[in-house]
Amino acid sequence: MQDKQGQYNSAARIVKILRNGGFEAFFAGGWVRDRVMGAPSPSDIDIATSAAPDDIRRLFGRTVGVGEQFGVMIVLEGGIPFEVATFRADVGIGDGRHPESVVYTDAENDALRRDFTINGMFYDPVTDEVIDYVGGRDGINARIIKAIGDPEQRVREDYLRMLRAVRFAVRFNFSIEERTLNAIRENAHRINAISPERVYAEMCKMLVGPNPHTGMELLRDTDLLKHILPEAENLCGVEQPAQFHPEGDVFVHTVKALSLMPENPSLPLAWATLLHDIGKPATKTFTDRIRFNNHNVVGAKMSVNVLKRLRAPNALTDAVAAMVENHMNFINVSKMRLSTLKKFLSRETIRDELELHRMDCSASHGDLENYRFVKEKLSGFKAEQIKPKPFVTGRDLIELGLTPGPIFGRILDAVYDLQLEEKVASREEALAALRGMIDR
Repeated sequence: MQDKQGQYNSAARIVKILRNGGFEAFFAGGWVRDRVMGAPSPSDIDIATSAAPDDIRRLFGRTVGVGEQFGVMIVLEGGIPFEVATFRADVGIGDGRHPESVVYTDAENDALRRDFTINGMFYDPVTDEVIDYVGGRDGINARIIKAIGDPEQRVREDYLRMLRAVRFAVRFNFSIEERTLNAIRENAHRINAISPERVYAEMCKMLVGPNPHTGMELLRDTDLLKHILPEAENLCGVEQPAQFHPEGDVFVHTVKALSLMPENPSLPLAWATLLHDIGKPATKTFTDRIRFNNHNVVGAKMSVNVLKRLRAPNALTDAVAAMVENHMNFINVSKMRLSTLKKFLSRETIRDELELHRMDCSASHGDLENYRFVKEKLSGFKAEQIKPKPFVTGRDLIELGLTPGPIFGRILDAVYDLQLEEKVASREEALAALRGMIDR
């Protein structure tokens, strides 16, 4: 894996080879934007050129035609894959995901078919110049996300651009230019024409990036949220008991919790933070006060449905559902038996769950007593104390004359609880306790 300088040098070599072959070639897209903005770690480098796919294949030894019908090739240089795309103009709006066709063109017209001004600049590594046909530097200086040309047309060419506009605005703390914003609102319902996988990928980038709380607010304000995550939209206006939630309704609470996420959170933590109270609207009752009984259990099932709809990986779905279901159990940690507490602390997602609990409390009543209690216990226990290897197994039960069956699990759990409670300290003591149970 090359470092950033090695990546730059390899990309520059591709440009020089294309130039020597008689073609124009520049760096394009996100890398140029990040360089102009002075970002510390610019994006991967894409290259735009006047060379057609056949020319690119002829000039380079190792190529892959990943999107050759759209003029896109992968060139392997210095062990790194680079996307090298022929200057093109899109013809027709197509299905809101792809153009009807493309025609090869020059650099200026290639820039004019891109999504936002900040992403439409080129960079010449030979002369160290930025080529800006679309006002990208003006957009950066004004801190706005602005569609290139007609915003309505840019959105209809690819509906995912609506989510990308929100993500870029959130990532860079920019505003969305008024005409671009209006085009997003008018077409928000069309986001469902985009595959769930692409929507999920954009949401993941937004949730683990900077300002995810701003992202949720902007998704709501652009009307996108009710189409991609109606369950989150339904949190708006759901009142909570003021003595526990002085911050406001469930959506306000969720946004505040997202604002408290650590930098570079895990994906399960980010999604669990967004979805942890998603079961509240369905479970809201009013007796002595507003209550949301079993909202964690209902929310876990809803989280599974949401993430399956978005085609999220099963491992992430399972982790998020477990965290959502377990997030209310922190209330009881100081009263748990030692064996129960150790089982609680041995959960695979406990570190993320502890962070979720911190954010949940900090975004509401502010009481972090249980957070500190669990953090202290996690620091105090060694891993082998929290989840030790069992002293006895089913083989021991068979040797004592028992026939395998459902009772095995209950007996072994009882002996293991004694081990976790530190009431038996060795295999011999555990066997003695086991014999005592059987004799009874």
